[in-house]
Amino acid sequence: MIQAEAPRLILASASAARRSLLQGAGLHFEALSAAVDEAAIKEAAQAEAIPPADAALVLADAKAERIARRHPDALVIGCDQLLVCEGTWYDKPPNPAAARAQLQTLRGRTHELVTAVVCHRHGGRAWQHVAIPRLTMRDFTDEFLDAYLALEGDRVMGSVGAYRLEGPGVHLFARIRGDHAAILGLPLFELLGFLRQHGVVRS
Repeated sequence: MIQAEAPRLILASASAARRSLLQGAGLHFEALSAAVDEAAIKEAAQAEAIPPADAALVLADAKAERIARRHPDALVIGCDQLLVCEGTWYDKPPNPAAARAQLQTLRGRTHELVTAVVCHRHGGRAWQHVAIPRLTMRDFTDEFLDAYLALEGDRVMGSVGAYRLEGPGVHLFARIRGDHAAILGLPLFELLGFLRQHGVVRS
């Protein structure tokens, strides 16, 4: 096995994409959703003019800390991702109409996916990292947009960008700069490096 028997790994996230990334890397882990008031944290961060990278870390840390309190023997991985376009922060769209409006706004523009990962162990934060991929959407037509939304259905509401880059959402883009795993919500190479350094994954 490439993974040591201890500590247990827990992913503090319900994200299917993040689970898939860790499973693909051959890791054994539990996935537990962390209930934190993300909207309140984001609102406070914006009111205090906290940079998006710091806000993403605060959110990821809150999720990891919430799960770590219940599982102090485990290494808990918390993640969060903010979409920022020309100073505006975007949330997951609540409905298809909001997804359509958001994609129309992002069309032809470059946005950043500020992606934070935090690990908690032994009652505190053990490690953190932020990756910031940059993605440029092409200037697609409204006809294409409607076809895309019909194809994806409610899945567009599961992503902060209203797209799945691992699915049909790839057709929305003209250019992407950054690690693919980070775009999906987890800077995997950096996380694996941390796990190797601490003996969780064999080096």
